[in-house]
Amino acid sequence: MSVEAHRIAPAGPLGGAAATTPARRADTAAAPGFDRLLSTKLQPAGQAGALKWSAHAVQRLSQREISITPEMQQRLEGAVDKLAAKGGRESVVLMDRMAFVVSVANRTVITAVDQAGMRDQVFTNIDSAVLS
Repeated sequence: MSVEAHRIAPAGPLGGAAATTPARRADTAAAPGFDRLLSTKLQPAGQAGALKWSAHAVQRLSQREISITPEMQQRLEGAVDKLAAKGGRESVVLMDRMAFVVSVANRTVITAVDQAGMRDQVFTNIDSAVLS
């Protein structure tokens, strides 16, 4: 073996091994997740994002022939914002003779019940309620 084979190339921006190494590829893949998390945390409480509807809630809406208008959706989102500000976790939102069970932390409507379905209905594991 020659002496040249064991020589260590200078590190740094001028050349050698450091110049041929890719620059932080793993960090750039993680950046969008961090950006999304940061922007969610920095949003004002009133603009925390749209509600999601669980498959169960969508099924109940269909079965009970309940239609949600954009105005109702907006009121539900406002109610969830209020609940989040007060520390609610699993809540019931009472609105227009209907009840919506909502996971506040996930901003997800879990189920929907109309007035006829509220008879003999028991809501469990609920820590808060709001009339909207």
